[in-house]
Amino acid sequence: MTPHDLGTLFDELADAGTPTRVHLDRPFDLAPSPTGAGATEWTVPELALLVRETAGALAAAGAGPGDRVAIVKANHWDYDLIACAAVRAGAVPVKLSDRLAPEVLRVLLDRCAPAVLVTDADVLRRDPTADLAKAARTTVVLGPRDGLPDGTVHIDELGGRPDPGPHPRDDDAPLVVVHTSGTTGVPKLVAHTTRTLIHHLARFETLPTPRIGLRRDDSLFNASSYAHGRTICWTAVAPVRGPRHISIDSQGRPDTADLLLRAHPPTVVEALPSHYVRLRPLTRRLDQPFRDVRTYISTYDAVHPPVIRSYLQASTRRRPLWMQGWGQSETGPLTFAFHTRRSVARAADGTATTARDLGRPVPLKTRLKAVDPDTFLPVPAGTPGLILCRTKALAPDYPGESERWAAKAHGPWWNTGDIGTIARDGSVRLLDREVDHLPGFSCLQAEDMLEDRLPEALECVVLARTGGAAPLPVVVTEDGTLDPGHWKHAADGLPPLAEPAVVSWDEVPRTATGKVRRAVLLERLTGSAETCGTGRWT
Repeated sequence: MTPHDLGTLFDELADAGTPTRVHLDRPFDLAPSPTGAGATEWTVPELALLVRETAGALAAAGAGPGDRVAIVKANHWDYDLIACAAVRAGAVPVKLSDRLAPEVLRVLLDRCAPAVLVTDADVLRRDPTADLAKAARTTVVLGPRDGLPDGTVHIDELGGRPDPGPHPRDDDAPLVVVHTSGTTGVPKLVAHTTRTLIHHLARFETLPTPRIGLRRDDSLFNASSYAHGRTICWTAVAPVRGPRHISIDSQGRPDTADLLLRAHPPTVVEALPSHYVRLRPLTRRLDQPFRDVRTYISTYDAVHPPVIRSYLQASTRRRPLWMQGWGQSETGPLTFAFHTRRSVARAADGTATTARDLGRPVPLKTRLKAVDPDTFLPVPAGTPGLILCRTKALAPDYPGESERWAAKAHGPWWNTGDIGTIARDGSVRLLDREVDHLPGFSCLQAEDMLEDRLPEALECVVLARTGGAAPLPVVVTEDGTLDPGHWKHAADGLPPLAEPAVVSWDEVPRTATGKVRRAVLLERLTGSAETCGTGRWT
């Protein structure tokens, strides 16, 4: 079957007898029925019932056709189950990460003006001055009932209400609102429709593509940020293929992930780049859990070659594959690159490989061109330029910021805000975000090279600076220390760099998807957040 309607997705799967079992690293925060409380294993019929019950609870809270239901809670896949329930009730779910600062959350909530806010006590208590509970007509709280804020209602009080759906909607009406990562400031809300999200993104992924298509004998492992757009599309795809197991890692911690991975060894893994980094120690164990993986999938950001190399080597499959997708919340995937053990192996001369080769545009679905940022005229093949795209999966608007949307549209082309090169064969290489780009230098390429030369580095971040100052390298290690001799060797032959700042993982400001907030990090280390680019298309 192919995905059609998020509101009836799990009902249709249950009716089709889908045998998939879902395994969780911790119970859902959403458990309105006694049978669901504390469960870490779910069948498809049980998930269908949970969505229907939640739809009834949302309708009882005041969510009806055309209303918006904002979701802000601890990271877990029940973000998408609540979203499916909101769609079933006729409403438009708005997924917002609880990792956003309270004042930023309040801005986004005011922009989307929800009828119902689904959240948890931790979010509401974080900063009382933001008064998040009053951002919607009704605020529904998940989790423990102790200390429920005034003016809110607990999800248990809304249990047992009649299922209000399903409510069909026009293909071009808003289906779901997500938000961008927010690496450069307040994230942008992005509204997708059934046509863009289901018809042009999800259905494409359900095709039985050789080697990378999902199979019924697969065991999937997903470790993501479930507040973001990628996972709602994944939810519309993964269960449809009817795999044996789906394992959900909501925490990205080696200790909890290891138990889940060993209980159900995966054949297909999809994770945030930051989660791949954090779980990498598991690949070094003798009895490591990635031995049966045939496909790794990475989105949101590029993963550096040493990390890719570790996971591909961990698999005992003959030809495991790493699929890297590049795109944006507004567009979905624009290119795919495929890495093998051979493609990410170190060259004989020690030359570093790069994960900034983004592959080619998705066939028959995406067109790309590189233009001069000042004139918007096309640049020659292989010349750095601002990357523009054309895709039918493009979302129609930024809710509350339509003028910002219009500034990024150039006729039928959409401005990605990335600087890169497009070769004659159509292959794309990413250099930097325009806001961070220093002409004649690629921060991202320097990061690839440094990580290849510094095995002790969890991550390397190179920050371009204004006024002729040398780019500032930031080396992230487990204990926040680095041998000066190792650094000298790693920097040998690279363009001039400042002395490195060495920090631990928790000292790096990140978005909910694990991306480094470069401007914030630059300001913390230098006192100035001034970047080299214009930032006109962030």
